[in-house]
Amino acid sequence: MSLSIRPHRVFRRYTDVTPEILESMGIRLLLCDLDNTLAPPKTRHPDQEVRSWIDSIRKAGVGFAIVSNNRSGSRVLDYCGELGVPYIGHAGKPKPGGFRRAMELFQETPEHTAMLGDLWTTDILGARLLGITMLAVEPVDGAPNFGHWLLYQIHRPWMAAARRRPLK
Repeated sequence: MSLSIRPHRVFRRYTDVTPEILESMGIRLLLCDLDNTLAPPKTRHPDQEVRSWIDSIRKAGVGFAIVSNNRSGSRVLDYCGELGVPYIGHAGKPKPGGFRRAMELFQETPEHTAMLGDLWTTDILGARLLGITMLAVEPVDGAPNFGHWLLYQIHRPWMAAARRRPLK
């Protein structure tokens, strides 16, 4: 098996991922990163746009959970609690444990699961290691630090390739 850090599809932002797109891909469970995917880091409360988007995903019959490496347990627990969505914290991405725990909650398989995230070293690599469909987004708040900026720059060619020709 060859391993790629190329996402299957790239979206400008999370709201571009619609229930119709997920249905066309056979996705029944959407796992989602939090920081720089749904909200800027340190955001304590979901805004109405995030709430409405998650509601539309769930109303379409797609399961939804946040899978995060974030170590600020109370902030993320509060954020997810306000949304009423499951949260897998300290997920250890790209290791498979956090992804597997989320899929077990919904009794779902990698073939019908997608991961939505912004960072290739955690979200994309972890999803691709398990055979989960990877949907990438541009970071919500840009690069929060030089390390993230560098990682985003390194990954730019793979993102561009996925924009030009999405994987099946």
